Amino acid sequence: MNPYPAARRSDENPDDPYRWMEDADSAETKAFIEAQNEASQPVLAGLSTLEAFSTSVEKLLSAKVLRGVTEAGDWVYAWRSDSRDQPELVRAKTFAGLADAESVLDPNRLSDDGTVAVNAISFNQDGTLMAYTVADAGSDWFTIRVLDLETLETLDDAIEWCKWNRPQWMPDGSSFTYWAYDAPDGNALTDSMSHGRLKVHQVGADTDPTTEDDSVTVLWESEDPRMFARHHPPSDDWFVLSTDTGSSSGNDLQVRAHDDYLALQLVDGHEHEWTPIGILDDRLFVITDSGAARYRLDSFDLISGERSVIVPEHATDVLLDATLVRGAIAVVFSHDASHRLDLFSLDGEQSAPVPLPEGIAITGISGDSDSPSLFVDAQTFVDPGTAYMVETDGPHTVRVDAHTAQGASAVQTERIRATSKDGTVVPAFVVRGSAADAPAPTLLWGYGGFNIPLNPGFRALFAAWVDAGGTLVIPNLRGGGEFGSEWHKAGTKQQKQNVFDDLYAVAEHIREAGISDRIALHGRSNGGLLSGAALTQRPELWDAVMPAVGVLDMLRFHLFTIGWAWISDYGDPDDEAVAEYLRAYSPLHNTVEREYPPTLITTGDHDDRVVPAHSLKFAATLQRAQRGDAPILLAVDTRAGHGMGKPKSAQVDEYAQQLAFAAEYTGLTLR
Repeated sequence: MNPYPAARRSDENPDDPYRWMEDADSAETKAFIEAQNEASQPVLAGLSTLEAFSTSVEKLLSAKVLRGVTEAGDWVYAWRSDSRDQPELVRAKTFAGLADAESVLDPNRLSDDGTVAVNAISFNQDGTLMAYTVADAGSDWFTIRVLDLETLETLDDAIEWCKWNRPQWMPDGSSFTYWAYDAPDGNALTDSMSHGRLKVHQVGADTDPTTEDDSVTVLWESEDPRMFARHHPPSDDWFVLSTDTGSSSGNDLQVRAHDDYLALQLVDGHEHEWTPIGILDDRLFVITDSGAARYRLDSFDLISGERSVIVPEHATDVLLDATLVRGAIAVVFSHDASHRLDLFSLDGEQSAPVPLPEGIAITGISGDSDSPSLFVDAQTFVDPGTAYMVETDGPHTVRVDAHTAQGASAVQTERIRATSKDGTVVPAFVVRGSAADAPAPTLLWGYGGFNIPLNPGFRALFAAWVDAGGTLVIPNLRGGGEFGSEWHKAGTKQQKQNVFDDLYAVAEHIREAGISDRIALHGRSNGGLLSGAALTQRPELWDAVMPAVGVLDMLRFHLFTIGWAWISDYGDPDDEAVAEYLRAYSPLHNTVEREYPPTLITTGDHDDRVVPAHSLKFAATLQRAQRGDAPILLAVDTRAGHGMGKPKSAQVDEYAQQLAFAAEYTGLTLR
């Protein structure tokens, strides 16, 4: 007898009998979610290590951390995290003064339950105004507001139905660009996104959503609705615009003078990436993979359009990011998936590296061509973060100051290498406590997609597992961005199976090498796809599997919200040949009657990036197919979306449940 809540199977779509769950507003879908939570929550609440992990995660998330330091006007700003649900924007006159900074914007005051978040901010040129984006319950939709930084009062401006691009101020300091959409006609959390418009808003202009507002449209490609346009930070003279057609596709690039509507097309087509980092003396500096799989830094002369190489492609390392400071360019390189920061002259002459610790991930850099100060965020897998201020003298480091968070664990980190099915060498990080025994219960966390690198970035989930005596393994799978654009492309479209094979090679290696005897597999979003595919292809490898907010229906992902943008990585399911290889690994379509390991599927009912229907349909299918005794649980958070802006209280609940579930079935005994 099936112990799970009943789920109606429709005859209307025999190949997709739970398609009705795609209607998030239906009473039947809501009843299914409620029944699943009523079934899963008592099981999760009864896990023996839940309380201990809740305490551990809450402590880790409550560490006082400064992130996102930047200068604006006469102030230094930062996001300060502590025990409250959302980080608070603070400011001081100096970097050192941030230790006792004053509050500027506290998102915790915007709701009673901590589910309203501020996801992005943007300062005008003289630091008197700040545009900020407000999102509710984890949705990608946001409303743009404007804060007067002299009075600290929010103005009447409120621009609704925006996504993706943060506001960019124009040189006049009183207007900004933003990417706007029409108000949705149907369900705002599931309906496919239409084309948008890049618009300019004058502070104080009408923003009533029921009227035609006073914003000016800069770009509207009505014939190409599946396109993003981005206005990059301008100079006093130049406006920079790029367009792309997917989450990991290339882009074109154009500029125009503010006093002349005629555009100078610098790059046409969407074959390569061209990421602007700033303009100085009529030179636009960009990072590109055109003819450079590990990326290089170029500059365009905006008068002539001529391009020059400033920092060439490195022989082994990947150029990830860069920013301008006074008289220099700060460049982030990745070496074997860990980061360093180098300074170069404006003509590309390299100086000594900035003296930062080894084995870190640089998660953010901020600079300005008028200032000698460079601000850097850095983390490790178990260190919640250090904010650095690097004082420069042209391309030379003068001094490095830091605000270091408390709470990092004593660990040992090593690199291992496994050989994938096609002979490709796949590296992975292995992290464990300095006194940990081997083999040990292992949490294997993967992603492998969209050119996103997995570097030593902090997650409370990771640190809590290692603190408890477990081993953490983070593989650098193809599809990710750790080793350049070719590594990424080798895990996309018809080559996506490479990503899964890489994962299996790492899992087999850590067992054979005596690193692990039991493995819990976990991943989020595209990592949820990884977990779902691994569960259905190689269930015998895992002692527990935890797909979170996963892309699990590969034949219909493109029909909801922004799913069409993922075609750049996955391929278009409407193409018959593409649909054939997508079906071959789609977790939903490869679930068969057999024994599956313990599985915890999680999602949020406000997830408007990977809609919850993916998880709902997969859970119903997997529960029906299970022929073993291991539990197949679905937990739906009714106060969260894809993860952005999730309150700490909800993070504690989610992470503690996942950790306790993994511990239960890998045999981890807390120290």
